[in-house]
Amino acid sequence: MELGAKEEENRIGYNSNNVKKARLHSTLAALLDDPILGDVPKKPTLSDVDTLINLELGSAMRISVLKLDCTSFDVAVMNSATVKDLKLAIKKNVNETEQSKMGHRHISWKHVWENFCLAYHNEKLFDEKSGLQDFGIRNNSQVHFLPHVMSKGSGRHSKRRKHRFFHGLNKLA
Repeated sequence: MELGAKEEENRIGYNSNNVKKARLHSTLAALLDDPILGDVPKKPTLSDVDTLINLELGSAMRISVLKLDCTSFDVAVMNSATVKDLKLAIKKNVNETEQSKMGHRHISWKHVWENFCLAYHNEKLFDEKSGLQDFGIRNNSQVHFLPHVMSKGSGRHSKRRKHRFFHGLNKLA
């Protein structure tokens, strides 16, 4: 008899937890559909909300990113953000957009950053540790992608590494 009562209590607790979760999700969905909160991502993290609050308070900036196909999107970063922070915000925004539109789709960001770079007024933003304000980027600025070809000196494989590879092939012959 005691075991049956305990199972009933667990089942009721489980159902009430499900009801609470469903109510929370429906309330959150209704809030996110509000036009005032249109810039909040569908699944916001604490850092997303924090950045948006700081944007309203003036300690963060909204940057427009112009893609090569002439479409653009906005990202929000702190005023003290670096080029690396901007790249991470772009990556997160694009991944969320692609996920919502096309489902699971993998983008090789290593390939993107090896072949393209960000620029502001045709000044390439190479140094990831540099602050955005060092380049004159402020709230409502626009950065854009530029094709970028790596020079031979900055390639991944050193001559020594290539030599080791070809040396190993000679031993096999």
